[in-house]
Amino acid sequence: MTAAGAHPSEDLLRELAPQVLAVVARRSGDFAAAEDAVQEALLAASEQWPVEGEPDSPLAWLVRVATRRLVDEVRSDSARRHREEVASTLEPPGAEVPDRDDTLALLLLCCHPSLTPASAIALTLRAVGGLSTAQIASAFLVPEATMAQRISRAKARIRSHGSHFELPAGQDRADALASVLRVLYLVFSEGYASSTGADLQRVELAAEAIRLTRMLRQLLPDDPEVGGLLALMLLTDARRPARTGPAGELVPLTEQDRRLWDPALVAEGIELVTESLSRGAVGEYQLQAAIAAVHDEAPSAEETDWPQILALYSLLERMSPSPVVSLNKAVATAMVHGPEAGLRILDGLDGPGGALAGHYRLDAVRGHLMEMSGDTEAAIGHFRAAARRTTSLPEQRYLQTHAARLARVRQGWAEPQPGRGTAASRPSDGRTGTPRPGWPGLTQRRR
Repeated sequence: MTAAGAHPSEDLLRELAPQVLAVVARRSGDFAAAEDAVQEALLAASEQWPVEGEPDSPLAWLVRVATRRLVDEVRSDSARRHREEVASTLEPPGAEVPDRDDTLALLLLCCHPSLTPASAIALTLRAVGGLSTAQIASAFLVPEATMAQRISRAKARIRSHGSHFELPAGQDRADALASVLRVLYLVFSEGYASSTGADLQRVELAAEAIRLTRMLRQLLPDDPEVGGLLALMLLTDARRPARTGPAGELVPLTEQDRRLWDPALVAEGIELVTESLSRGAVGEYQLQAAIAAVHDEAPSAEETDWPQILALYSLLERMSPSPVVSLNKAVATAMVHGPEAGLRILDGLDGPGGALAGHYRLDAVRGHLMEMSGDTEAAIGHFRAAARRTTSLPEQRYLQTHAARLARVRQGWAEPQPGRGTAASRPSDGRTGTPRPGWPGLTQRRR
């Protein structure tokens, strides 16, 4: 998310920011104070380096300046004079910085289980991603003051829980890493398919999620789920250039020009998921990446291997059951065994107290399965209901347009368009193996 025309040092600063914060936070034991000091050091670097040139050891320079700022802050606050002894141990280090990379510990801390997903996302983008509060607020369409409060509360919550800047072990580490993967996945999800607003996607958020996941893979190259998540993001993002039309309108997968897909990302994603699955321990992100790979490898929408996708969803449902996984499985079931089989699965998802009752994705999927079965009137009603409930304007417009087209066809005012056809000819967009509106279904995010 570096601005166009920015000095080359800006990219280096973003790369070094989490490493500097990790060192200073570990030494001081105060994450919030360290984060403020590092931000000041980064600001100083952005002002000085373009004029004076980069130092011989940029990392050591940043650590030294951040530590000085932290020491000055501690010493200048009369209310914290009793911490002078602590401050005295924080004398600026020499040019040498330990080889130890604490970026992973920083990621785990930012995704602490005591934080809400929204807070963890904001803190990760600020502390590890190096984004400003204003940039994060803009990406999530909230006021800067609101985002600043969210970040401050996150840091305070971590402090109140007495969290230590260290790597957990055993199951605690596995649970912490799962939280990190979920946060990165949620960042990518919001970037790839924005939940609110006028834009279908926010490219900068998706790109940042991919960058951070690449960083995590460098730290944990042998972890199959990290590789699976990166593969999932790459295979999904490869289709981004074809997902919108000239006016920003949503383009269903069946109508996308597959020549616009990024072949390098597809190839890298397939290689990653193949390597990850070969390690033996199969996880949910690997399975979702495998589903995305099946879609990406299909020469055309009509040649999608739906039986394989159904088998993968069945395995995913057993491994990590959720209503959204079941919704996706219903779509795959309909594509293999017919719409009635898929509708039977939906019947168990929208009953009283059901997790998806009243959700627009369920209406969108039911609408497409009704369209597949030939019940056009019911399909129109569900598409309109889904359009009323979604908060994404591009999705809303697509659903409304699709419902209007079906209404015209039903009244004999228009012929079905071969390029659009029924839901049976609209395979899922494949993003994390989840269908998007009109292809057939709308189940973009696993929550």
